[in-house]
Amino acid sequence: MTDRGTTILVLGLGNLLQADDGVGIHVIRALEAMELPAHIALRDGGTIGLSLLTEIEDCASLVVVDAMELGREPGAIGVFHDGEIEVQLGGKKRSAHEVALADLLAAAQLVGRSPERRVLIGVQPGRIGWGMEAEGPVAEAVPQVCGIVTGLVEGWCVDA
Repeated sequence: MTDRGTTILVLGLGNLLQADDGVGIHVIRALEAMELPAHIALRDGGTIGLSLLTEIEDCASLVVVDAMELGREPGAIGVFHDGEIEVQLGGKKRSAHEVALADLLAAAQLVGRSPERRVLIGVQPGRIGWGMEAEGPVAEAVPQVCGIVTGLVEGWCVDA
């Protein structure tokens, strides 16, 4: 990673073997095909683990993309900023990586190394079961999420 003051980490979470649950990884793969500034780090976080803590601590800004229970129709997108993240993660969890993400963010905050800006982009899954691809409306949400991510990143670059 580069200097904490300029690094933006985009972290995609999910399980690629569980259909719509892998949407965060699908977004990372789509972003990898785009031309992004060098200070943007893309990371397939899989089903997440404590090994990601140093990466979260080392970035100035963090965008996390994950499948989340939003109580809406499949493919719906929710965008949560800073303190809204803890509120969202404090509710009903459908996956172990939502629990692990809450723990990682809390650990970074506990040691005083939480990113200055944090955004969680959640996509309502339709089907979580065996399958290598997101389906229907969730697959269609991937380009929309990429647009949200690039818009955030561009805005943060202008603010810097």
